[in-house]
Amino acid sequence: MNKRFIGFIAATFVSGAVVASEVPASVDARKCKAEYPKASLLNEEQGAVSMAFLVSPAGDVLDSKVEKSSGYKNLDKAALKALAACKFKPGTKDGVVVQTWTKVDYVWSL
Repeated sequence: MNKRFIGFIAATFVSGAVVASEVPASVDARKCKAEYPKASLLNEEQGAVSMAFLVSPAGDVLDSKVEKSSGYKNLDKAALKALAACKFKPGTKDGVVVQTWTKVDYVWSL
């Protein structure tokens, strides 16, 4: 075994910290376009909504919530509904596919 590798293992155990490599789930929002609500178009509503999605190891959305509103309920609901129906790339922890929460921002502009 290489001496540098042994030193790394010793340093990890001595510090008591085990570093876990976690990668959240992701989605290509360009492929999951939400339809602009008609009332929002008529009222010229625009804004950005921040959402969180709980994604299964299979890439399906198990739960979702709005974390920061666009300021318009119709835009928030439309973005949440459209993205919750998308297939996500699942997240991983230490290289193993796991259930994770991930954040997605969606911008509505005319």
